[in-house]
Amino acid sequence: MKTRKPTTSAARGSSSSSPPSQTLPLFSNMPRKSSLFKHTLIATVFFLLAIYAFFSTFFHTPLPPSDSNSDSSSFLLDLGGVSSQENPIPFPERVKVFMYDLPHKFTYGIIQQHSLARGGSPVPEITTLNYPGHQHMHEWFLFSDLARPQSDRLGSPVVKVTDPEEADLFYVPAFSSLSLIVNAGRPPGSASGYSDEEMQEQLAEWLTGQEYWKRNNGWDHVIIAGDPNALYRVVDRVKSAVLLVSDFGRLRPDQGSLVKDVVIPYSHRVSTYTGDFGVKDRTTLLFFMGNRYRKEGGKIRDLLFQILENEEDVVIKHGTQSRENRRAASRGMHTSKFCLNPAGDTPSACRLFDSIVSLCVPVIVSDSIELPFEDIIDYKKFSVFVETTTALKPGYLVSLLRKVPEQKIIEYQKAMKEVKRYYDYTHPNGTVNEIWRQVSQKLPLIKLMINRDKRLVKRELSEPNCSCLCSNQTGYLLLP
Repeated sequence: MKTRKPTTSAARGSSSSSPPSQTLPLFSNMPRKSSLFKHTLIATVFFLLAIYAFFSTFFHTPLPPSDSNSDSSSFLLDLGGVSSQENPIPFPERVKVFMYDLPHKFTYGIIQQHSLARGGSPVPEITTLNYPGHQHMHEWFLFSDLARPQSDRLGSPVVKVTDPEEADLFYVPAFSSLSLIVNAGRPPGSASGYSDEEMQEQLAEWLTGQEYWKRNNGWDHVIIAGDPNALYRVVDRVKSAVLLVSDFGRLRPDQGSLVKDVVIPYSHRVSTYTGDFGVKDRTTLLFFMGNRYRKEGGKIRDLLFQILENEEDVVIKHGTQSRENRRAASRGMHTSKFCLNPAGDTPSACRLFDSIVSLCVPVIVSDSIELPFEDIIDYKKFSVFVETTTALKPGYLVSLLRKVPEQKIIEYQKAMKEVKRYYDYTHPNGTVNEIWRQVSQKLPLIKLMINRDKRLVKRELSEPNCSCLCSNQTGYLLLP
């Protein structure tokens, strides 16, 4: 590229009078810009190649060698960390349950005795007898479930086995709650001569003599005792088993606990509400129908009667179990916003579960109550809990409930409808399956207790030692 020499100042001065001549620029712009662009582009390409090579060398993780025999499903399992062909992680198997074929005197024989005490006639085949309806029918529903073919139990959380050597758990299907009421309400001299106490003694003797009970001291056995008084005479002899109970009101801490046992719901005795959400047709504020006079913790009922029976929008009636009273209770619950659930002789009562299937918001006044399935159900979403001494303050309860807005009641109703199946023993995925799920969750603890039992030194204790299996005593946290 040619350049022109600059002129000296003398030269510029000597020519100042002459016409100006055309001056060329010091550089030629266009050719210089093109060359600079090319150099920059080349440098950029080399820089990017260098960066790529650096990351490829130090950060690249090679893919595993392909295997023509592997399929896409195993590759997806590897990605999910669930399983692989080299290191499979098996899915947990369902718990295997063996149901004892008890002598009929502990099952169908009790049904027959119940019928005979009420004027029924003997039948040639007692297995054709129908179990009578009452609030502790859970023992019948669990028995019937395990009596079905396994092909009809595909949705169950447990598998029924016929070989006891395969079993994880052993179910004892004695009808202990029905046994209690065989002679209930019978006039003196009219009873059948049946003895619940004798049945309990015979059952405990038979059970504790079984090979599989003696093998692990009964830790891996499951016994239903739904009525709070069921098996009361022999509970100390069978307390190592998983007890299926309505509550712990009649059990000592060394006999029953939330840790080893399962709280089960009563079988509801009122008809299920099938209407819509809302309060338009629920004209009663608070409803209760039941036995006013109870023992022990149930004395709260009579006190609540005295406080509430004169409130204009409260219906509180004394009534015992009968077909007509159940119909009246159904109508009352279906037309009420709230249903009172005070303690009975023990902390729980069937009325709570009647309330839920009626979409009548339960008002629970029972300080030591234990509730079924609390690992998955939050009762605060559809129930009102009131501490006993507070509920007995005149005017407090009705004032509290009248302040609950309509929309909140509807929210309670929707929440009850979502969980209603858990209290329906006839639902294909209802109470029975949930009880078995709860039982199956006890298996790790059962194995722990079996192994622990083998190395503990047996000794007599002056005080009961529940070995950290004590039942919970519900308390109330007073927030500031």
